[in-house]
Amino acid sequence: AALFFIGVAVAQDVSVRSDHPDEYVVVKGDTLWDISGRFLDKPWQWPAIWHANPQIENPHLIYPGDVISLVYVDGVPQLRVNRGGTKKLSPSVRVSDRDAIYAIPYDKIKPYIRTIQVLSPEDYEGLPYIVANNDQRHNATNSDQTYARGLDAQVGQEYAIARLSNIYDDMGDGQIRRVLPKDGWKQVPNVWDSQEDIFNTVSPWNRRPKNPVGYEMVVVSRVRVAQAGEISVLDIIQDRTEVKPGDLILPWQDEGYESVFYPKAMDTVPEGLRVLATSGQKSGVGLYSIIAMNGGSNDGIEPGHVFAAFRKGAVMADEVGYREGSFSKDAEVRLPEVYDGIVMVFRTFDDISYAMVMGGSRVVAEYDVLRHPDMRP
Repeated sequence: AALFFIGVAVAQDVSVRSDHPDEYVVVKGDTLWDISGRFLDKPWQWPAIWHANPQIENPHLIYPGDVISLVYVDGVPQLRVNRGGTKKLSPSVRVSDRDAIYAIPYDKIKPYIRTIQVLSPEDYEGLPYIVANNDQRHNATNSDQTYARGLDAQVGQEYAIARLSNIYDDMGDGQIRRVLPKDGWKQVPNVWDSQEDIFNTVSPWNRRPKNPVGYEMVVVSRVRVAQAGEISVLDIIQDRTEVKPGDLILPWQDEGYESVFYPKAMDTVPEGLRVLATSGQKSGVGLYSIIAMNGGSNDGIEPGHVFAAFRKGAVMADEVGYREGSFSKDAEVRLPEVYDGIVMVFRTFDDISYAMVMGGSRVVAEYDVLRHPDMRP
């Protein structure tokens, strides 16, 4: 279910857009964030000024056809929803709770909250694994059988098959970096410190991470134990992609996940917070894309927390000043940070969180610094 937050928060710091409409009629495909962006300079502030018409039976939901208006009460702005307004949907159009408007595009984050898990090193070590597929095939799919080693299970129990996608590693300087689980060595420029610094992202099969803080796992399949033993026989009963030897086995978790997000800013943003990975190109990702960040519940980060992403300026030699004789040959300058976009956290683990890009003037990229959203231009 989706959902406006009904609260009594103080709104003295809420900034209203100078070009806001007097009212807006909700249409299918809207999000609460987008609607709020029509009225507020900072869309994440909508929970502070949301008020529902008391005649509405269920004020926690808004639907296509509802009328959102901005009014002032004793000089304080309020966003109001009116289901009994003059503007309505055609009588032939009916809505249900399934038509309710989400805070953010839930379909974009659903794969991440239902298939992504970040395990601690203690939970990761010693996991049972797929040793082979039926007929020794490289891939197995729905209705096939596969074989697990190290699984202490009973017939009929269900498990998730997961694949290691990233390792988040503290390289010894307090900064968490990503180790790519691919064969071979790969070097990536470390723009976090300077253009000359380079750190290695190394296959976990070539070396163990120096100080791993989390193992990112992607669930690829669901299986049921058909025969228990030292080598267990598993029936694949649901799959997102093929099962391969080397895939790992996790307990199946079928609990629901929160789909209500109340955006808010942290009072104090942890030092050193930055983007670890993006769901698209390394050069950056745009609206409604997903990023991973190096902070989690251990840092007080919660779903709904909003951050501004800034591109850290590169360190470069001032060749112009050197040619003109103004500076020495070794003179270097650091270019200033540039604002990229706004992200909102939707899932947290101990030391890692996932967030969605909610807007901005540029793409959000790996190594972007995350700061308080009020620091955006």
